[in-house]
Parts: sequence; structure tokens; C-alpha cells
Amino acid sequence: MRKKDEGGEVYALGQHICLSAHKARRVIDQIRGRSYKETLMILALMPYRACYPILKLVYSAAANASHNRGLKKTDLIISKAEVNRGTIRKKLKPRARGHSYPIKRTTCHITIVVKDISKEQIWIKRKDIVIR
Repeated sequence: MRKKDEGGEVYALGQHICLSAHKARRVIDQIRGRSYKETLMILALMPYRACYPILKLVYSAAANASHNRGLKKTDLIISKAEVNRGTIRKKLKPRARGHSYPIKRTTCHITIVVKDISKEQIWIKRKDIVIR
């Protein structure tokens, strides 16, 4: 089932990524709500293995926004980023005397939603500080 596109949001979806959902959430929590450029910088400098597939999804979401909607990549923010558990791939590892041990490889589904903020800039002034 496809999601309906609401309010200029564009998304990229990665399914069956061979990665624990818990480890992916650790990285996703750092980039949620940040700008596109800041997100790329954070993901490039973080030392986790989960950063590379998430970086590819952020690139893909920005490419979808620029190609399909004609939006500038500099005006994008990560409006929503979520990680859901995927299927568990089960294998058997052969052991001594004809026995075997199960190996469970967890997967996850990652959704990155980007939003254009150039049209919806809301300025709040508090004591000479301008917050976007």
C-alpha cells in the first residue's frame, strides 16, 4: 500500500536492510529534524555501520525531491525518519557431531521523509533571537 503524498513531502524507503533496528534507530535519532547538508555531515562523520545505508537513503530522498518536484536540495529538512523491524532471516551453522546452531539475521525497514522549508518559513522572534 502506497502512502499518499501530503504537503510537499517526498520520501525514500529502504526495505530488508541487513541491520538491527535498534542500531539503526541510534543513528536515525541524531538526524531527525535537521537540514539536508547538516545530515550529510553528521552521517559522514559518525563511526557506525548503520550510517552508510541511511546516507544512501537520504541521498535518494533528496534526489527524488529534486527530480520529481524540482525542489532545491539546500532547502530540504528531514521531517520524518523512522525505523521498523523487518523479517528475520534464519540460517543453520553446522557444528560438531552432526548438530547445528541457528543463526538469526535481523533486518529493518527505514523510511526517510524530506520536506521543503523555503515556502513555509515561520519566523519566531524572541528577545533578538530569530529561530527558524
